Amino acid sequence: MSRIGLEKGEVTVITMATSKGQSLRTTIPMGIAKQFGLKEKQRLNWTIEVKDNKMVIVVTPETT
Repeated sequence: MSRIGLEKGEVTVITMATSKGQSLRTTIPMGIAKQFGLKEKQRLNWTIEVKDNKMVIVVTPETT
């Protein structure tokens, strides 16, 4: 697996997506977006796995 240039990690903040909705929102750091060629309004598929008693989130961009 290639290493993203975020040796110290990256911190984002979770906020409400809308005032009436049931969803939360966070920001994808620009370094990650650039490395994986993510574009605005691109859809992402989220899968959660448990490894070594830790939550691992796998995000796969949809291609059109």
